[in-house]
Amino acid sequence: MSRHLPHPTADTKAFWDGCAIGELRYQVCVHCGHVQFIPGSLCSACHQGDLAWKTSAGGGRILSHTTVHRAPTPAFRDEVPYVIALIDMDEGFRLMVNVKGGASPDVAIGQPVRIGFREVEGVKLPQAEVIS
Repeated sequence: MSRHLPHPTADTKAFWDGCAIGELRYQVCVHCGHVQFIPGSLCSACHQGDLAWKTSAGGGRILSHTTVHRAPTPAFRDEVPYVIALIDMDEGFRLMVNVKGGASPDVAIGQPVRIGFREVEGVKLPQAEVIS
């Protein structure tokens, strides 16, 4: 069984193009300076259409995490257990990603991480790696 992989839209194409070359991209409103991660054509704060794409340095801290022990679909059967974390990125946005290394006991709230990429069926997906 295959996974449900992202299908870029006009709003998300620049994000997925960045992932393909190892860049984590986010948007900043040119009008008000609001930082947003979920790509859109309008600023989620002031609703202006002046958005610029920036590249994250890739650093952040774990805000929350959970360990998945039961595969949500047969496509993930060989992956469990794995950790999903909500990351507060240094640039001011939040990102939910898998943590490299599966269900490691080293994962803790407040721990620093670096965002890297993992290729899945030809698509590069962001993932967090705990910094020791």
